[in-house]
Amino acid sequence: MYLSYFNCQYWPFSLTPNTNQYFGATCHNEAIITLNHALLSGEGFIKVVGEVGTGKTLLCRKLLNELPASVHTAYIPNPHLAPNELRHAVANELGVNLALNSDQQEFTQAIQTRLVALHQAFDHVVLVIDEAQALPVESMEALRLITNFETETHKLLQVVLLGQPELDEKIALPELRQLKQRITFSCQLSELDAEQIYYYVRHRMVKAGYQGPEIFSRDVCRMIKQATRGTPRIINVLSHKILMLMYGKGLKMATPELVKLAAQDTEACHKVSLPWRLNAKAQWRAACLVTVGLCGALLLFPLA
Repeated sequence: MYLSYFNCQYWPFSLTPNTNQYFGATCHNEAIITLNHALLSGEGFIKVVGEVGTGKTLLCRKLLNELPASVHTAYIPNPHLAPNELRHAVANELGVNLALNSDQQEFTQAIQTRLVALHQAFDHVVLVIDEAQALPVESMEALRLITNFETETHKLLQVVLLGQPELDEKIALPELRQLKQRITFSCQLSELDAEQIYYYVRHRMVKAGYQGPEIFSRDVCRMIKQATRGTPRIINVLSHKILMLMYGKGLKMATPELVKLAAQDTEACHKVSLPWRLNAKAQWRAACLVTVGLCGALLLFPLA
């Protein structure tokens, strides 16, 4: 398709989270800094919330890749688990073998013994839970109890919760007020503005190997913002379709008309309108055509 046309080594707007394509918008960089500070200072719960498609999973992978070797990490990507299932998932991630019929006491003893052993080899033990809004309330309470393990100086297990805004709603429930009090740091991921989109799409193209002139102008990026509301995942879908249209039409620069066409073909996009300059130009052309038509009519059928 368009890879060779734009001299790209791979799809620049793939939806698969790839830390090599990490852009580093302000909110993402602030979240990374906060997470690193909180984890290395031994805090208990850290929460990262963002709307669907704002880059939580990519942020999660970047965090896991960049934590120092002195940090032992465990990762649960799909936490829609009952309390007992969650306990076994945590045990498995920490390298603890538990029988399926083990009770709470056996679990507690095995996990505590393992965490103590891990802290003899590592400075920190971190459990990262993606899509944490899917955790049932009972499982969240079970998770809080797991984090009760501690020495006189620090927690034996730290937890990072990444989730959609529904995570905030769930943590605000009265039955989870104890967990809420243990969240020491909270980060909010936001959508990109038009200027950030301009640098984001250029960054993705360059990372993929593109070295030519500018493809996405600021006018085009303002339209992409209008269509996507600045959600990175939708920006990727829309930009991919724009490149496909450019390839099909033999163009080397995206146009507002192509953005409109691509947005109309993308269910997640909002309705967009062409920049006022283009609309004004189209209206001027239409007015000229009407004027010419009227003049022609008067010549053919003069007024009596």
